[in-house]
Amino acid sequence: MSITLDFLAVLREWPMLLKGVVWTLGLTAISALIGVAVGIACAWARVYGATWLKWVVGTYVELIRNTPFIVQLFFIFFGLPAAGFRLSPETASIIAMVINLGAYAAEIIRAGIEATPRGQIEAALSLALTRAQVFLRVVLPPALKKVWPSLVSQIIIVMLGSAVCGQISTEELSYAANLIQSRNFRAFEAFLIVTAIYLVLSVGVRRLLNWLGPRFLFGK
Repeated sequence: MSITLDFLAVLREWPMLLKGVVWTLGLTAISALIGVAVGIACAWARVYGATWLKWVVGTYVELIRNTPFIVQLFFIFFGLPAAGFRLSPETASIIAMVINLGAYAAEIIRAGIEATPRGQIEAALSLALTRAQVFLRVVLPPALKKVWPSLVSQIIIVMLGSAVCGQISTEELSYAANLIQSRNFRAFEAFLIVTAIYLVLSVGVRRLLNWLGPRFLFGK
């Protein structure tokens, strides 16, 4: 039995694939910016916050880190409407990705913060800097430098996890693949091409973030 592959049948749908790439990158960019900010705030709370705040943030982190992303996504998209909060697929996807990345980023960044020498903090305080200035200028940049490779890897994982968002009709890359193969029945070719695109996106985004970090977040 011979199998005939027809990749052109999939590539002819390049506008749909391109739209999927744009949506995937857009979801990743927004969730990375907000999610890392959430992670920084939660890391600060777990290290320097009041006891009740540490407990609240710790509960959030453990809840998200110990439940599947698809369950979180479905809860936001299908569960919240029962409480009166109806969200579009795109909005639900962004919220789920931000919440997920924020929890993982919190623990990654917390490890970097706790690695900051105590003497460095005391020296900064002796220069009459406020605690906020000490955190933002003295503690956070070297902390990010230490954990940046791990943080970048987590952002890539979240980007790849965005493929699940197609299950709620967010028009990202895996949604495009499903739609294409439902039209031309070329599932093997469609998902092979999309796999290659995800690989290129992962490598490209990783290199971009590794280039951006030293230049804009924590210095060379």
